Amino acid sequence: MARQEVIAVIFDFDDTLAPDTTTMLLREHGIDTDLFWGEEVRALVERGYDQAVAWLTLVAEYAREGGPLEGLSTERLAEFGARVDDLFYPGLPGLLDDLENAVAGIRDVHVEFSIISGGLRELLEGSRLVRQRFAGVYASQLGEDPATGRLTRLKRVITFTEKTRYLFEINKGILPAAALVNPYLVNEEVKAADRRVPFENMIYVGDGLTDIPCFSLLKASGGTPFGVFDPAREESAKRAFLKFLQPERVVGMHAAKYGPTDELGALIRTAVQAKATDATVRRAQA
Repeated sequence: MARQEVIAVIFDFDDTLAPDTTTMLLREHGIDTDLFWGEEVRALVERGYDQAVAWLTLVAEYAREGGPLEGLSTERLAEFGARVDDLFYPGLPGLLDDLENAVAGIRDVHVEFSIISGGLRELLEGSRLVRQRFAGVYASQLGEDPATGRLTRLKRVITFTEKTRYLFEINKGILPAAALVNPYLVNEEVKAADRRVPFENMIYVGDGLTDIPCFSLLKASGGTPFGVFDPAREESAKRAFLKFLQPERVVGMHAAKYGPTDELGALIRTAVQAKATDATVRRAQA
């Protein structure tokens, strides 16, 4: 039986597929997000904390007794995440349908979707669309206090370069459950011909500075990185140009709109079709 050729379309989540979910969660509980991100997180970073560790530490502290997030649990995060289904940027569900349909008639080629995010996994998986359509969700996690069941500990932190680890796990065909049992699997040598998803078969879509390592890895390895920005926010567009497009870290910067007539949506559809064609040609020549 011929091996399946997999095209992986991988997304960041916050400000790429939907508005920032952590910021929404904090605001829901009366937390001043300008103060949180602008002063409290920065104060920990200045003390030597990694930025991702800093904000997760603060969230865990807020979840303790007397804090504004007191009683935060996996169930509450999932309930909050269910509301994200109404907040996805335009055209996303249709994009997923169209990409699957684009390769449906091509023998031994299929497309799968993943998320690599610094956000909270249980919140993201509260979305029905995420649960039903994404093969893998790699995101940060808070851990439960055994005595209370409340999320007051750090369990998994997705830092900037940590995101590239999950690109390698996808590349090598390492299932998330297997990586949890043995986190060193990603370091094992796998011959290029045996890797489940070649980097050139990957498309990565992200919006922020945390995505730069993934952009750079795929750009250097034949993959296709797309940067997105919020056209309504001047600082987002300026950052996109200075940090992503000008240094040629991405193949283009686009508004986060995924419909078939939107620039980004059309380009992702074209990229998947092109990769499917390339995969078919490679297999025919093998």
